[in-house]
Amino acid sequence: MLSVLTVILALNQVVIKVTNGGLQPVFGAGVRSLGALVVLLLWMWFRKIPMGSLSRPVVLAGLLSGVVFTAEFICLFWALDVTTVARATIIFYSMPVFLTIAVHFLLPDERLTPAKTAGLVFALGGVIWVLLDRSSGAGNLLGDLAALAAALFWVGIALLMRVSPLAAEKSEVQLLWQLTISTVLLLMVAPLFGPLVRDFTTLHVLGMAFQILAIACFGFLSWFALLKIYPATSVVSFSFLSPILSVAFSWLILDEIIGTEVVGGLVLVVFGLFLINRKPA
Repeated sequence: MLSVLTVILALNQVVIKVTNGGLQPVFGAGVRSLGALVVLLLWMWFRKIPMGSLSRPVVLAGLLSGVVFTAEFICLFWALDVTTVARATIIFYSMPVFLTIAVHFLLPDERLTPAKTAGLVFALGGVIWVLLDRSSGAGNLLGDLAALAAALFWVGIALLMRVSPLAAEKSEVQLLWQLTISTVLLLMVAPLFGPLVRDFTTLHVLGMAFQILAIACFGFLSWFALLKIYPATSVVSFSFLSPILSVAFSWLILDEIIGTEVVGGLVLVVFGLFLINRKPA
């Protein structure tokens, strides 16, 4: 499941970039949340999955997760609109680095080891290398920083699924909170980011369908379900493959120029993630 999920998530960055050509990024993210919410509600009705607890702690945690989820995808969709897929992906998938730092302090059974610490240094070095590269065709610095912010918000989501009252809820209920809140917030703030519709074609319809079904439903549900069963760092252990595949897809499909800095940053990030997630002998 992690292998399939890795390929789908890697391709998703390219699909978002293409779909942004037809829909304004934040509006597109809102439409995706709305479509995924409808599909999720139908799934829960078909499987007779209850809506979960409405106790005060769960509601507060659900609202917070929805706000963080919204912020993550505002940053990611906008980043992919103004910078290259390769750069945004390398930066965004540095998420396990920051997650490893966070769980070191929050979860006693997932402490930093010398190997993980070395991995942090390598991966952070790769991210900094990509951020400092301002050569021709290097993309937009604000877009790169938005991708970094999206990675940090992703860490927040992962932690909320582990340490908040939402941890006791089913994966579908966790996702229901995030999609419901993000649908409202994303569609509400979308007009602030410019005209909602661009050059919308059938290609963009297909791209949106892929995001709704493959990413916002199957992808997120699978990720949350696995996160509840296995340690956080184990679930993201396959994530070092996503930036490799995504950079390859950006070159193959979008014809992006992959320079020395991007390749060097990618190697450092991937090697760092490998050290972070490598199981001890």
